[in-house]
Amino acid sequence: MAAKEDMRSSNDVGAQGASAIFEKLGSNGSGRGPLGSGRRSVFGALDLGTNNCRLLVATPNAKGFRVIDAFSRIVRLGEGLASHGYLAEAAIERTIEALKICAAKLGRRQATRTRSVATEACRLAENRSEFVDRVRDETGIALDIISPAEESRLAVLGCRALFDPNAQYFLVFDIGGGSTEMTCVERLPNNHLRILDWLSLPIGVVRLSEEAGTDRWTSKTFSGAAGLVRTELERFRSGLGLSGELDSGRVQLIGSSGTVTTLASVALGLERYDRTKVDGSSIKSRKMQEMAREICALSDEERAAMPCIGPDRADLLVPGCTILESILNAWPIDKITIADRGIREGILRGLMSNDSSGQVIMAVDAGTHKPSAVNEETVL
Repeated sequence: MAAKEDMRSSNDVGAQGASAIFEKLGSNGSGRGPLGSGRRSVFGALDLGTNNCRLLVATPNAKGFRVIDAFSRIVRLGEGLASHGYLAEAAIERTIEALKICAAKLGRRQATRTRSVATEACRLAENRSEFVDRVRDETGIALDIISPAEESRLAVLGCRALFDPNAQYFLVFDIGGGSTEMTCVERLPNNHLRILDWLSLPIGVVRLSEEAGTDRWTSKTFSGAAGLVRTELERFRSGLGLSGELDSGRVQLIGSSGTVTTLASVALGLERYDRTKVDGSSIKSRKMQEMAREICALSDEERAAMPCIGPDRADLLVPGCTILESILNAWPIDKITIADRGIREGILRGLMSNDSSGQVIMAVDAGTHKPSAVNEETVL
C-alpha cells in the first residue's frame, strides 16, 4: 500500500523508558501480563520484515478483535543485505527508531500479551543475534526470528476471514521485501484448514530492486526476473496437482503484500489509500496484470506522483509487479482477492485463541523446501 504510518501517540522512548514499559508487561519481554487480574486484555502483534515495521494493538470482541492502535513504517532493514550479508548500521538505526515507537504504543495501551516476529532479513543476516540483543536493550522488545513455515502459517491465519466459503483450495501469497511466500491450503471437514504445501523464494522487492536497479528495468530485465520466479512457481504448482480444481473454479487466489494492495488501490481508482475499500476486494487478474505493466513503464517520478503510491514505494513497486506477473502467469485464476492483512492478524488470532476452532494443520510431506523437523501431521 502507499507509504503511510500511524503517528498517534508516537513519542520515542529510550532504553530506560522501554525497559520500564516491558517490566509492566511481563518478564522476558513476552508481554504476558496479569490476565487474571480483572482488567481487559490488550494484545499486540509486531511484524518486522525486510522492508516494513508494522504493529497492531487490539482487544477481543465478538467478531474477533478490534484494533485500538497501529503503526507502519518503511524501514528497509534489509538494505544492502544481499551484497554484504549483514544488516547495515543505518538500517538498524532506522528500525530501532520505529521499534521505540512501537514499544511506546504497547506501553500506553497497557498491552497484556504481545508477540514480535522478524522474518527474512533477520533469518539471513550474519549479525542477527547482535541485532536482536540490541533491539531488546534499546526498546525492550524481544524479537522472535520465525521460520518460513511459521511465516506461512501466520499469513494463512491472518487471511482466513477472506476465504470464500464455496472454495475448496486457497493459494495465499505474500510478496515481501526479502522473500516471497506462497501457501496452498485445503479446507477440511468442520471448517479446519490444512496446509498442503508452501514455498519460500529468497526473492523479494528489496532484493530485486538492489540487484537490477529501477533505473535499469528494461523489458528484458523484467522478463528475465519474471522467468526466474515463474520457473520455481511452476515446479511448485506441478507438485500440487490441482489442474482439475483450477478449471472448476474451486481455487481462490489471495494476495497479501504492499505490491498487491497498491495496485488494487490504483485499479479501484482511489484518490487516497482506503483499507476499507481495498481489503477483501476482488479484482480481475488480467486487470491487475495490465495495471502492473502500465505502472512499470513509468519513471520513478511519474509513479511517485500517482495517488496511493508516493515516493517511498515508487521504486519497489516495479520488482513487486515483476513477481506478481510471474504468480498470475503460473496460476491462471480469473480473480484475485486483495488482503490488507496477514502476519499481524495471524498473530492476534493465535494470541486470542482459547480453543481449537479454526485450527490450521501442517501437511505430512515435508518436501525439500520445508524444515526437516516437519515430519508428521501437526496441529499448529
